[in-house]
Amino acid sequence: MRKIVLGRTKESVSSISLGTWSFGGENKSGKISVGWGNQSDTDSQAALKRAWEKGINHWDTADVYGEGRSEKIIGSVWDVVPREDIFLATKVGWDMGEHSHWYHPQHMKKKIEKSLINLKTDSIDLLYLHHCNFGTQDEYFDSALEVLKLFQDQGKIRFIGLSDWSNKRIIKYINKCDPDVVQPYRNIMDDNYEKSGLKKIIKKNDLGVCFFSPLKHGLLTGKYKTPTKFKDGDHRSRIKDFHNPEILKKVLLSCEKLKERFSHHKSPIMYGVVNALFFDSPTGCALLGQRNVSQVNTASLLGQLLSEEDSNWVKSLYK
Repeated sequence: MRKIVLGRTKESVSSISLGTWSFGGENKSGKISVGWGNQSDTDSQAALKRAWEKGINHWDTADVYGEGRSEKIIGSVWDVVPREDIFLATKVGWDMGEHSHWYHPQHMKKKIEKSLINLKTDSIDLLYLHHCNFGTQDEYFDSALEVLKLFQDQGKIRFIGLSDWSNKRIIKYINKCDPDVVQPYRNIMDDNYEKSGLKKIIKKNDLGVCFFSPLKHGLLTGKYKTPTKFKDGDHRSRIKDFHNPEILKKVLLSCEKLKERFSHHKSPIMYGVVNALFFDSPTGCALLGQRNVSQVNTASLLGQLLSEEDSNWVKSLYK
C-alpha cells in the first residue's frame, strides 16, 4: 500500500483510507435514510482487522454512523489491532440532539466525549467538522471551532478537519477554520476540485486532503446494471443516479472500456476510477468504503499513481 504524507500533519498514512459509514448499518434521521443496508458487525470487524494486515492504516468514521455503532465496532478491535498503528479520524456535526442546531457547543462537547468512549481511545487523531452549515449568519462557527480547540488543548484531539459536499462551502470557511485536513466530495463523474479553486488552496497551505465517495456510493463499480431499489434506511435510495437508466448505461459502457485498457490489473474498473484521482493530488488519499474482507483485499491493490495519459483518458469517459 502506497503511503502519503498527510499535509502539514506530517503523518504517514495509506493512500486508501478505510471508510466505515456502512458499518453503522441501516439508519434514519427523522424520515430521511442516512445509512447502508445489509451490513453485519462480524463483517465490519473482519474488514478492520484485514485492513490493518494490508497496511491500510487510515480509518475514518463519524459519531452519527449508526448513532455510534460504527465507532463502537472500531473500538472493539484494539485487542487485535494496536491502536498506535492506526491514524483514526471521526466527525461531529450531524446530530443536533435536543438543540436547534448541529453545532450547539454543549452538544458538541457531549458528542465528542461519547466518541472517545465509543472508540475506546484517549485521543482522536483527526476530528472533522462534518459539514459547513454554521447557521444562517454563521452564528455557530466561532463556538464550534472553540470546542475543537478546547479538546485539542486537552490532548483529546490531535488535528482538526473540515468536510462538506460542496467545495464552495469548504472554501468559504477554510481560512477562518485553518484545518489541518480537508475532506471534499470527489469522484471522476462529479469533479470540480481544480475548477473550484480548492486544489490551489490546499497546495498553498500544505493541507492534507482525503476525497470522499470516490466510487459515487458504489455506482461507478458497474455493479448496478438496472435501476435499483434500496432498503428503507439506506441513503442510496435518495440518489437519483441509481434510478437513471441513461447514467447506468454510461457507467456500464465506461466499465467495459476500463476492463480492456487495464486488463493487467486484478480490479481494472477500481484501478481506473480511484487511481485517476491521484495524478493531480499525489499526496491526497481516497476514502473508500470497505464493507468486508473481500472489499478490503481489493482496496489494498489500489492507491497507485496513474500516468497523465491514463488519468486523462479515464476522466474523459465520464464527461
